[in-house]
Amino acid sequence: MVAVIPQPLQVEPGDGHLPVAALAVHALGLEQTAPWLADRVAELLGAVDGVTVTHDGPASDVAPADATALVLRLDEHAGPAGSTSAERYSLVVDAAGVTATAAEPVGLLHAAQTLRQLVETPGDGPARVPHVVVHDAPRYAWRGLSLDVARTFFGLDALRAVIDVMASYKLNVLHLHLTDDQGWRIESPSRPELAKLSSGTDTSGGTGGHLSLAEFRALQDHAAERFVRVVPEIDVPGHINAATHVYGDLMPDGVPTDAYSGIEVGFSRLTFDLPATEPFLRDVFTDLARATDGEHVHFGGDEVLKMEPAEYARFVELCERLVVEAGKTPVAWQEAAKAPLRPGTLVQYWDTHPMDLTYLVDAAKAGARVILSPANRVYLDMKYTADFPFGQEWAGLVEVRDSYDWEPEDAVPGLPAETIEGVEAAVWTERIPTPEALFTMLLPRLSAVAEVAWTAADRKDWDDYRRRVAREAHAWRRAGIAFHESPQVEW
Repeated sequence: MVAVIPQPLQVEPGDGHLPVAALAVHALGLEQTAPWLADRVAELLGAVDGVTVTHDGPASDVAPADATALVLRLDEHAGPAGSTSAERYSLVVDAAGVTATAAEPVGLLHAAQTLRQLVETPGDGPARVPHVVVHDAPRYAWRGLSLDVARTFFGLDALRAVIDVMASYKLNVLHLHLTDDQGWRIESPSRPELAKLSSGTDTSGGTGGHLSLAEFRALQDHAAERFVRVVPEIDVPGHINAATHVYGDLMPDGVPTDAYSGIEVGFSRLTFDLPATEPFLRDVFTDLARATDGEHVHFGGDEVLKMEPAEYARFVELCERLVVEAGKTPVAWQEAAKAPLRPGTLVQYWDTHPMDLTYLVDAAKAGARVILSPANRVYLDMKYTADFPFGQEWAGLVEVRDSYDWEPEDAVPGLPAETIEGVEAAVWTERIPTPEALFTMLLPRLSAVAEVAWTAADRKDWDDYRRRVAREAHAWRRAGIAFHESPQVEW
């Protein structure tokens, strides 16, 4: 195995090493994508110790005469034989240089991420890369992180930094939990009072905040350049105090609720038959869909503890319909599978308390797709140890090995493997007050989840991962990224 996270599907090691102190990146035949892709690759590899990178144009005009060529090229035959993934790629390092081929530009950036991790700086010697042939493709198409910015708000700079870390491990979905009892964190043109009046509190005692549509646009652009798509979530019909605080007509008594900065759940709810309810939902989901580049919009649906099943099912049908009418594919938490779902809706499994999950299996068999986010494995706000200063422990303590050592196909008994859309970690921020604390909770566990989501089961190896993640920590230290030095790894 090579020192890459996530571990590639096929690796053929060679003999010898290629010096890479200077790299010249050439994006060939990529037309409109060539300049920015070459920029991104140069930026990525230029952050590696001992490597300088130039890009594009004839080597005599751009690169030092002794620079090593890194050629980026599209080729439909790239990647492992038989793979149809748009993200597949091949990487060849030999005495002649480095060649990355891929079916789509996204695969070329994945190849560059692999190359970044392969660079060695032995002692005082020059940077080098071992000769190797890699053919790689992901196990799952959906490889994500759900980030709660409603309990504690993290602004644009922090979110960009999260995306950069995600992309470094080939994660491709940032699911933003934008609304909850504590705050409404996205501008809604049809309902401007939401962000204006209900974004000033959070659970960390800070001043809160929200994303303007211009900031949301900038975030999506940053993500797109790294082939990460943003999936926004407005959580209904529970977790809704931030909205009922603004609009009394969403309450049966017509009285707005108080602002909330605590951490309890399940106390707030909408009422289906109120005249204001459907227009409110139509406005906010239509606004969100219009602002979203990607295919998916998440409507929440979790922990609605004070509602009868029949009313809840009406909410699920309405939210699905509104999202579809706005041109997007609906996503919801697992509870939504208790109601009839449209084929193609994605449901996200999270609650690992003992329960009968027949309803979720039945929904998948009827056409729903399932994202796996088991709380006792991939909820990265769970404490590493009982005395850890950040996070909670209601789903148990989650150490690095817990996030690594599990098999998605075994997560939900009876769930057909072909209905699994992918794997998504989650981090809830009731007890995560700062960006430094956030990254301490994410790393190293997010890299472990990335390997679960990308790497074939028979390619995973805990002991080898421990070695690789210890090596990868050098990059975190260079970049000034906080992480937890778990005792399970020899750092």
